[in-house]
Amino acid sequence: MTRCHDAQLTVKWGFVDVDDKRNLVFAVLLTGLILFGWPYVASYFLPTPAPVTSTAKSVATPAGAATSDVSVEAAPAKLESLPLGTALQSSARVLVETPKLKGSINIEGAKIDDLLLLAHRTELAKDSAPVRLFAPSGTKDAYFARFGWAGTGIIAPDDKTVWTPSSNKLTPLTPVTLSWTNPQNQKFEIALSIDENYMITAKQRFTNGGTAPVQIANFALLSRTGKPADSTGGGSIFTNIHIGPMGVFDNKPNYDWGYVDVAENKGEASFNSTGGWLGFTDKYWLGALIPDQKTAVSAKFRASGDVYQAQVIPTRYTNVAAGAALETNSRLFAGAKEMAVLDSYSKKLGIPYLDYAIDWGWFWFIAIPFFWILHWLFGVFGNFGVAIIGLTLVVRGFMYPVAQKQFASMAQMRAVQPKLKALQERWKDDKPRLQQEMMKLYKEEKVNPLAGCLPIVLQIPIFFSLYKILLLSIEMRHQPFVLWLKDLSAPDPLTPINLFGLLPFDPPSFIAIGVLPILLGVTMWLTMRLNPQPMDEVQKQVFAVMPWFLMFIMAPFAAGLQLYWVMSNVVSIAQQKWLYSRHPVLREQMARDAEEKAQAKANAKA
Repeated sequence: MTRCHDAQLTVKWGFVDVDDKRNLVFAVLLTGLILFGWPYVASYFLPTPAPVTSTAKSVATPAGAATSDVSVEAAPAKLESLPLGTALQSSARVLVETPKLKGSINIEGAKIDDLLLLAHRTELAKDSAPVRLFAPSGTKDAYFARFGWAGTGIIAPDDKTVWTPSSNKLTPLTPVTLSWTNPQNQKFEIALSIDENYMITAKQRFTNGGTAPVQIANFALLSRTGKPADSTGGGSIFTNIHIGPMGVFDNKPNYDWGYVDVAENKGEASFNSTGGWLGFTDKYWLGALIPDQKTAVSAKFRASGDVYQAQVIPTRYTNVAAGAALETNSRLFAGAKEMAVLDSYSKKLGIPYLDYAIDWGWFWFIAIPFFWILHWLFGVFGNFGVAIIGLTLVVRGFMYPVAQKQFASMAQMRAVQPKLKALQERWKDDKPRLQQEMMKLYKEEKVNPLAGCLPIVLQIPIFFSLYKILLLSIEMRHQPFVLWLKDLSAPDPLTPINLFGLLPFDPPSFIAIGVLPILLGVTMWLTMRLNPQPMDEVQKQVFAVMPWFLMFIMAPFAAGLQLYWVMSNVVSIAQQKWLYSRHPVLREQMARDAEEKAQAKANAKA
């Protein structure tokens, strides 16, 4: 990591003048502390309060109401927490089996409430259980989807209705139709099909076998009890990634709402959209309701106690005459946020911005292309760590022309540094005059003091894009590198605090500095040693501490991100060594600096 050279700047009468740069340095350090350290400080000093236990009430549809006023909610959550096995055995079920999903559908209420992600494990061990995404109502982490109808002049099925399945197993080759007929001879059918990834399609068909016309609308809902431990409130400048309610409304991704935000907004957030989607996004997983993309819908997030719901319903009822039928299509995504899968759904099915369920951040236009490069390198090498190293080389190669310009500017600044020191000695008691003389010197020597800062400005969006990629990529989850690095999505586990595992205790996370963070600090220190040293003593002290400060800040982060930064520092050191050979002025000045430093130490001892 490089820094801009000793440009001390203020703006005065349209000109760039010289001033003390300490505020800039401390601002940069404070920004880094907030960005990387705030989530850990906040989780310790501002823990999330325990949720209040309550229930979500069912609300009947008033006759003649607009669909936007209809409350479509699940049955009240039970106060007791049912064991998972008991809940799964409480009613008949239709099995779900695909290459990536396994579970079942509860025919009571037609709830899709039992899904395991076969390609992703809860722990690193290969024999650990697969990740559970959906769980039945009444269990500790209940999370399920349901398709239904609301309307006037009908008895619609509810969450207690027992449906009749056409077969007992849903697979990519064998769709299943759930059917139910009410006392008015009005028939409801949900034809479910599933692909080989994570998409379930629901064709909802209503046949009016009664004697009078009815007004009806189909709906879909997601309901979950509680929220994930790493959920965010939404809309905070301290939020690194968005976890919680999310949707795309009228082709605009919306990250503005978190679980807390919905609860504090009278328990509801409403949107109108044509098509789009909404649901709950976790760090690696997604549950999303996807209506017909040509239909105007009313979308809502609801919160009641520790129950959170996403629901979608057309903005208008459809009039269905006696003897007529109405068929509507919608989808449910329930699975892992694998970028290739999300992107294919966006392109093939026309689902807008489904890949934006991954919160790429402000620099998405950089992050997405870099992700695909990383994904391609992973396919080539078969090792995610090697792919990260390859991506580092690509990024540093891309930035090489900028690095050349930076070092040329550094060489110019080094050439005038003895004259700057002479000016500082001469005008040390007259800062305004010192600024004028320094600006005059820069103009005479044709030196731009800002040129060395430009590369850092350009590197900021690139670094944060890579930070997002390596933080959020499920493709890196549980991926090994070499030796002790068995999971690049977890912090480096090997720490000298317990003598690299020889002592039988696990140190607290805030002091468990792994090998990679230590290498990060060392390589950053070496990088800064190669840079021209600032003239200001305070700056020297700040930059001397910065590598070790960042070593502690980065220690809790994923080893993949640490690996990228270490490799980036190593490449930077190699580049600097080579560029020094092309700029003798820098090499000679560094030699003089070393001599002056040695002489100062000798004088101090004497």
